[in-house]
Amino acid sequence: MPAKDGATRGGEPRRYEIRVRGPIGPTMMQAFPTLAATRSGRDTVLVGSLPDQAALYGVIQQLEALGLQLLEIRSPAHRTDST
Repeated sequence: MPAKDGATRGGEPRRYEIRVRGPIGPTMMQAFPTLAATRSGRDTVLVGSLPDQAALYGVIQQLEALGLQLLEIRSPAHRTDST
């Protein structure tokens, strides 16, 4: 039986951490209403839940449109203990 993947099969929203180069000011953050920003050294980390993979691609396209450099996307693994 295939594993369920909420980011691709429409299940639960998945939490993402998206690291971009440089600061993101309040005006640019309006493009990402479901994400929160924190500084990490010279970078900014956007954190929040996205409903599906299409929403993730939308964030990536918005970053590109704003000229922001995408460094990393992380989605902490969902841990299920089924023994």
